[in-house]
Amino acid sequence: MKRDGLDSPRREKVMVPHWVRGAERARVVAPIERDLVILGLGGTVGGKVRGEIAVVDSLAEIATRGAELRGKIVVINQPMPRFDHERHETHYGDTVRIRGGGASEAAKIGATAVLIRSVTANSLRSPHTGALRYEDGVKKIPAAAVTLEDAELLARLARRGKTTVELSLGAKTLPDSPSANAIAELRGRELPDEIVVIGGHIDSWDVGDGSTDDGGGCMMAIEAAALLKELGLVPRRTIRVVLFTNEENGLRGGKAYHAAHGKEKHVAAIEADTGSGAPRGFGISGTPEEVAAVQRFAPLFEGLGASVLEAGGGGADISPLTKDGVLSLGLHPDASAYFDLHHSPADTFDKIDPDHLERNAAALALMAFVLAER
Repeated sequence: MKRDGLDSPRREKVMVPHWVRGAERARVVAPIERDLVILGLGGTVGGKVRGEIAVVDSLAEIATRGAELRGKIVVINQPMPRFDHERHETHYGDTVRIRGGGASEAAKIGATAVLIRSVTANSLRSPHTGALRYEDGVKKIPAAAVTLEDAELLARLARRGKTTVELSLGAKTLPDSPSANAIAELRGRELPDEIVVIGGHIDSWDVGDGSTDDGGGCMMAIEAAALLKELGLVPRRTIRVVLFTNEENGLRGGKAYHAAHGKEKHVAAIEADTGSGAPRGFGISGTPEEVAAVQRFAPLFEGLGASVLEAGGGGADISPLTKDGVLSLGLHPDASAYFDLHHSPADTFDKIDPDHLERNAAALALMAFVLAER
């Protein structure tokens, strides 16, 4: 951002959780011997567990079966529905609850560990990680994700009879470590103290290189500001690029930004954190009048293929601003393949289409400029 000539490039320190994955292994030891492909869930405790598995199809089934699952390794084999192209629905929100809450729900009934079906609809035996949330006052048990293929294998074996699995996770949580939000601006020409935030999150999970989640979003935000700078377009209000740290396992970056800057006058915030697919548009969260006002700009985005401006949008990092009533938008590229890569070893740079990246950056630049001018 400094090289692009943006104003006031800086780091703002944030202390973040420090979780280390360690060595991981899981295998079926009876009635057959078979290695399983796993990834420990972010924040899991470590440990070694050997025991009979019990397969459930949903979080709700854990409570229903109750004591029957005590002392067992619970396998949550809840499929994520395939992408709905007609409604552009990923079904992620409906399915990710098994990752966030599965370990504590299983621990409440005395399970020794939990294995979840990876939160994705498609797989080439690639596991998908992500953060879990341990409930206060509930025992912390080891938790990992298995591939779709291995989840189905475990379900078939369990239907036939007693199935035993060994699980070993070397995970540990260390004291918080220093990180930072990275910030730079295009200073406004008339109302410099009024701010439009654009950004993504600079952290990623440790198993891929995080190109789609969320390296692409960060580059779109940087390039959007750089593009306006290159064109000599000075916005009426300040456009501030924020690359948030710690979105994945704590939202410390978003919270720290709000603590430091929440009292400043933010007129809008846009988050790019839904991958780097072909441009499609934006989701908008605000009053009905604000949503309608933004939707009137749709024709400006037709040439970029980003003219779908729909109600409902934002992002995790800007959510503290959203709660304050700030107009919030999420950049919405085509997400049909996003969760095939998300939080997996397959999230690598070769998945980025430069044309998609450039057009999304242009759409983000246009939206930021429009909101800064109005």
